[in-house]
Amino acid sequence: MRLLGVLALASVLLAGCSSGGSPSGSSGVSPTSSPGTGGVGSSTVKPPAPTPPVTISDTAVVVPPGVKEVPREKVDAGSLSDTYRRDAFVFNDGRDVQVWGVAGGCKEAKAEVTGQSAEVVQVTLVTITRQPSGTVCTQELKQVPLTVHLDAPLGDRQLVLEAREESG
Repeated sequence: MRLLGVLALASVLLAGCSSGGSPSGSSGVSPTSSPGTGGVGSSTVKPPAPTPPVTISDTAVVVPPGVKEVPREKVDAGSLSDTYRRDAFVFNDGRDVQVWGVAGGCKEAKAEVTGQSAEVVQVTLVTITRQPSGTVCTQELKQVPLTVHLDAPLGDRQLVLEAREESG
């Protein structure tokens, strides 16, 4: 009988440990409750309108109908550090592109279309550091969804991702 009580207590403790946190070394991406509600990291950084439709959990990417992943061979992210994700999604007939920036602490993220041609679309992921005088900033970074709007659908064009840092 005593053994059953110990086993019951152990299972309650293990269940409590398995809900929530992610293992160390994870991407820092937090799960969200439903697609289209602000995406990953929306409590830290609010992405520009329109709200990106793709959300992420610790185990899967949730892609709603009408959203397509850009094929890996069409995404050139060679100049990005390992901090950045290398995937992208298109929606709104291919005119809106969702990419992933990094933000957290005193860092904000935004994305800019910095070039468009018949063959290539260039998007720059901008990380802006804003540290008000006398404040201390945490150093955690999270993947945040960012959306840019193109003049024409991405189609078969190459998507080139670059990064830049600014002080604000």
